[in-house]
Amino acid sequence: MADIIIETPRLRLRTWDAGDVDAFHAHLNSPAVMRWLGGVQPREAYQASYERTVTSHARYGHCFWVVERIADGALLGFCGLKRVDAEGTDLTGSFEIGWRLREDCWGQGYAREAAEAALGRAFGVHDAPFVVAFTVEGNAASWGLMKRLGMERHPELDFVDPRFGPDLNPTIVYRIGREQWKV
Repeated sequence: MADIIIETPRLRLRTWDAGDVDAFHAHLNSPAVMRWLGGVQPREAYQASYERTVTSHARYGHCFWVVERIADGALLGFCGLKRVDAEGTDLTGSFEIGWRLREDCWGQGYAREAAEAALGRAFGVHDAPFVVAFTVEGNAASWGLMKRLGMERHPELDFVDPRFGPDLNPTIVYRIGREQWKV
């Protein structure tokens, strides 16, 4: 049984159930959604991601939570917080915010609504000194949202992620500190 972590006017951010893996694979494993994330993945990759996410929540009390639309209970994607574990960066262990939504939900403000709630929890509940977000230069929608959230680009923190080729490197880093976050 999933636990509700945050509710916003339109969204519910909750923990994962094992049954979410198939829904995520079906709705979020499209070429468009996965364009900047290494491409379409086999179901096993989604299962492994689920296991890492559940472990993160058990260890830290946060993860990339499932995002559901309250009006109809539809699974829209995920948004939340994790600890940086990417290779190639000195930010290991820092708070990272991330999101991924179904293509049919893009442009409706869901990612911003969920991300604002997650940042509020990072600073208000988990006492994060700062939060980072990762993307690539070509993913203008992602870094555009980072800017709208008040995050600032920090090129001195960019890094090469060895999991990806040159088309998805370097990883660029945005950051927001507690003092910059609007309450």
